[in-house]
Amino acid sequence: MDLKEILAVNLRQARNRRHLTQEELAERSGLSARYIGAIERADVSASVTVLGRIAHALGMEPEALVCKSKSDRGD
Repeated sequence: MDLKEILAVNLRQARNRRHLTQEELAERSGLSARYIGAIERADVSASVTVLGRIAHALGMEPEALVCKSKSDRGD
């Protein structure tokens, strides 16, 4: 899995755990819902600035959005 795919999976899971729609997350982060959707589909690469805005809107650290899960690492 490449970094865009890891971000896509982690972002979708984090957003869903917080019961937020893409539109709600977009509003909180100052981004468009269309862009949030593109990140969640791994269609685009997010800049570190965007990563920070999304993480802040979710109340988490940016690195948590790009870390592989233990199951993905084969640990």
